[in-house]
Amino acid sequence: MRLTLVQPDIVWEDSAANLLHYTQLIQQLQTDVLVLPEMFNTGFTMRAAAVAQPMNGPAVNWLLQTAQQLQCAVTGSVVIEENGRYYNRMVWAEPNGTMHTYNKRHLFRMGGEEKVYTAGSSPTVVNYRGWRIMLQVCYDLRFPVWSRNSRQNPYHLLLYIANWPEVRNYPWRQLLIARAIENQCYVAGVNRIGHDGNKVYHSGNSLLLNYRGEELWTQAHLPAVATFGISKKPLLQYREQFPAWMDADDYTISHQNE
Repeated sequence: MRLTLVQPDIVWEDSAANLLHYTQLIQQLQTDVLVLPEMFNTGFTMRAAAVAQPMNGPAVNWLLQTAQQLQCAVTGSVVIEENGRYYNRMVWAEPNGTMHTYNKRHLFRMGGEEKVYTAGSSPTVVNYRGWRIMLQVCYDLRFPVWSRNSRQNPYHLLLYIANWPEVRNYPWRQLLIARAIENQCYVAGVNRIGHDGNKVYHSGNSLLLNYRGEELWTQAHLPAVATFGISKKPLLQYREQFPAWMDADDYTISHQNE
């Protein structure tokens, strides 16, 4: 599978400008899955009322149109208003118009996110071109139980999209490596670069890891559109040779409908 990770600077709270930039950036791309950062069209803002869109708004329509044009899945998170509530929603769009969504579960209280947005209550694993892919957003990375690769809901690839500041880059990298090792899966962490509207600097450090936690690619401080081929065969062989998953504790998290 071809996997493309986009590490951009993001124009603060200007959805139209950001969507235009992405269109120009990826128009000739050939890939299977295209991954954009958290709040890819606005930056990580608490001004939800000013930037929120409905599910049929420009940002989600752009994801759907881009998926159709490039014949690949496209994903990133958008500030969504629905039934009087705001969500930091990761949207997965496919070429045939199919959509899957994941509402960020762990809201970043140090930034006041829990005061503005409604937390999700259900994890999302999508099936696409023979791969099972789990969707996660930023602060979710610190809570390994939520992303556990279980017998009930297994996956091959774990995606984390983020607006993760440079000042906390060490835990970003270490936690991504830990998620790959403990879940015996590929992990991609996709971050932004540049200063946001609150003067917080992001160095990117997007990272692709294999199922042993070994680095396949990373990039700091500079924009990037990086495409890689990853294969299920060595992943499945590794799980067979070192079947730690068979000794995992058997427990589940109760979920509530949102």
